[in-house]
Amino acid sequence: MPRQDSRRVFVASVTAILGVVIAGASAPDTISELAASGLEAVTRLFGWFYLASLFGFVLLLVCLALSRYGKVRLGPQDATPDYDAFSWISMLLAAGLGVGLVFYGMAEPMRHYLEPPYGGVPAQSPEAARLAIQYSFFNWGVHQWSVFALAGLIVAYFQFRKGRAGLVSSVLSTVTPRRPHGRPWAPWLDVFAVVATVMGVATSLGLGVLQVNGGLRAVFGLPESALSQLLILLVMFVAYMASTLAGLDKGIRRLSNLNMLLCLAMLLYVLVSGPTLKILETLTLGFGDYLQNFIGMSLRTTPYSEDGWASEWTLFYWSWAIAWSPFVGTFVARVSRGRTIREYVLGVLLVPSLLACLWMGVFGGAAIHLERAGGAGLAAATQADMNVALFEMLALLPLSGLTSVMAMMLILVFLVTSADSASYIVAQMTDGGSINPPVFKRVAWGILIAASCLTLIVLGGLDGLQSASVLASLPFSFVLFAMAAVLVRTLRQDHDALLGLLYRRHGEVPVGADAIEAESLVRQRHARPLPLTAKGAAGQACESRRRSPTREAAPVDAEEGVTAP
Repeated sequence: MPRQDSRRVFVASVTAILGVVIAGASAPDTISELAASGLEAVTRLFGWFYLASLFGFVLLLVCLALSRYGKVRLGPQDATPDYDAFSWISMLLAAGLGVGLVFYGMAEPMRHYLEPPYGGVPAQSPEAARLAIQYSFFNWGVHQWSVFALAGLIVAYFQFRKGRAGLVSSVLSTVTPRRPHGRPWAPWLDVFAVVATVMGVATSLGLGVLQVNGGLRAVFGLPESALSQLLILLVMFVAYMASTLAGLDKGIRRLSNLNMLLCLAMLLYVLVSGPTLKILETLTLGFGDYLQNFIGMSLRTTPYSEDGWASEWTLFYWSWAIAWSPFVGTFVARVSRGRTIREYVLGVLLVPSLLACLWMGVFGGAAIHLERAGGAGLAAATQADMNVALFEMLALLPLSGLTSVMAMMLILVFLVTSADSASYIVAQMTDGGSINPPVFKRVAWGILIAASCLTLIVLGGLDGLQSASVLASLPFSFVLFAMAAVLVRTLRQDHDALLGLLYRRHGEVPVGADAIEAESLVRQRHARPLPLTAKGAAGQACESRRRSPTREAAPVDAEEGVTAP
């Protein structure tokens, strides 16, 4: 992206964010009502579209991983991953799930237990408990991560394999190849992604601050007040600014590793100190129900009733994932350089989903069994205030004071890593997609995110801004479809170009082709000169390599006629 466009994106993004925050803070009730009405209309009219789209994303990713493209590496073909497996998964978990996993880990299964999905079974019954775990797995499983995985795969392929900027607009520059640069709409697409990211992270920070404040009240009796929330936000701000200044490797990576260790410690603690046998049985049954009903849940609509459960839960999650996909996808791409498409899909699509389901099964299963065994009051606590529901459950287990402090630390670290990751990626989006954006932009975006969050907490407007952010998912879903089409087309063109190059260099023997491709290559060769690439420049590059005895064969970029890494 030209430097002028980068400045334009930066200025336009800051202006738009300030306008949205001022509007949300000055008229929070009005904005909240309008956003809620718009979100309800979108999920009602396009719920079927979201369900079908995410199911399609899952199928596409699985097909790519199992296909001949699975061995393609995101970067030079001899590259190695930038991060080890533990750090990689830790950073994925921190950026993609964030504080929502802690916020909803116990509360969501309990809510589904009290209000069963689609109202098909009696509330607070064994059947309701079973459905609660099944649909919690569904809401936090591979569908939600398919959006992040697809967006990240597309950005990573074009950034590290094709040498383009890590921006959504740079991927779509191949939709109309006659004008690959200078499109007037390209900067505005990046502005859209920046605004959606900042608003989403600001609202998540605000909700996390409220939960930490609720935990401090439940454990230590501290008041829930604007001053307390300001101090919590200040601690978060100092922490993620320090991480931002430390950089990706020393800051985000170390915090994400700490975050993962805290998650595993909390998970094992609840599993061991809670009703262990019941939790293990719940996990086994939950995974079985999830796998057995996967397709049915993926495409379940309610054309014969007016049930609003899916709009409140599943469709809201799907919309939120799409709205966050520019941020999470770009971050996932940044930390996935050097992995093959097969490794990437298995790691990004399956591992975080498995960890999320384990968390839901352990915390949700423990809460439901404690409630059913002796009326622990967790159902009433969840209905009264979801911010303190987790701490109410921990109070029923041994060492409640210590584990409550650990839970608050986990929330804080999740929020810090989310804000830190967002500052990094938004700085990248407003700096032409550079891999290492300047420090002053990372600091500026960190300050703006914190200021937006503080304004909304003090003056109100968090709920309205959250709904408004989710509304961005509808237009961006079509952008995702266009990006997916570009990826599939480019993969096919690059594969054909490589086969053509090998065919010429090995005496017109179709090396590396299967039987069908080999027959096609021979027919093309007999019919006309073999078209190596989509453009004449690429063909000339291949021919010059064939004639040069000092050059080894290398994959050719089918779009731009340059040697692929």
